[in-house]
Amino acid sequence: MLVIQGKGKIAAGKTLVLGPPGAVGVRGTYTGDDPVLRALRAGVFLQRDIPVFQVLDKPWINGDGETGFLGIVLQALADVDLEESPELRVKCRGRSLAWITLSDKGARGERTDTSGPMIRETAEKGLSLTLCRGWVIPDDAYLLRSLLQHLAFNSGFDLIVTTGGTGLGPRDITPEVTGHAVEKRLPGFEQAMMAASLQKTPHAAISRAVAGTLDQSIILNLPGSPRGVKENLEAVLPAMEHALAKLQGDVADCAST
Repeated sequence: MLVIQGKGKIAAGKTLVLGPPGAVGVRGTYTGDDPVLRALRAGVFLQRDIPVFQVLDKPWINGDGETGFLGIVLQALADVDLEESPELRVKCRGRSLAWITLSDKGARGERTDTSGPMIRETAEKGLSLTLCRGWVIPDDAYLLRSLLQHLAFNSGFDLIVTTGGTGLGPRDITPEVTGHAVEKRLPGFEQAMMAASLQKTPHAAISRAVAGTLDQSIILNLPGSPRGVKENLEAVLPAMEHALAKLQGDVADCAST
């Protein structure tokens, strides 16, 4: 169980930021044992009889004091009286997706991102998605490395997909960063994506895309074009749910925490 304490009521649709007991500068606090806190991955639900919150993120927060803390960001799905100190159960109902578009022009607002939304559109055909979030960043190794680590270790997104930066250009750094970040490579995924691309163009042979796992997340590198995104992601989607289940263990266990 996760116990939330705070003042007043929060309306459905509003965002609630929680900290551990004693945290300064947040609306409420949370208490729960380690397995419960570990289960609070992006997209999971907190419920009584019905879901009342969805987990959006678990960021490190500076707060108003000298000491920072691990926060929990929730979206209210119903009106909740925090003064009732509700005891909530963690419930997994689907998968969470984070996509990252690497584009210098896109990050400067000079180009509309069409590949990121294509990731979501394609993924929805093979996964039951409960939460999707996207980022557009420049081709910067430091930014990509820190974002991948945050999305996997803190937020706990199930699937993290990058688009762009997989070729031979001087700013194409996505495979190097991803290769150093992942703990286990998924060569079968890499080969399936390459085979799908080669059916369309021989130029696909220069792709250096990486697929692998980081903690309980799967990370995929996809090409920068919307068409390449669709072709590559469709090549591995049939195995994605099975891969996530094996990586994370029986997802039904989440409901019992």
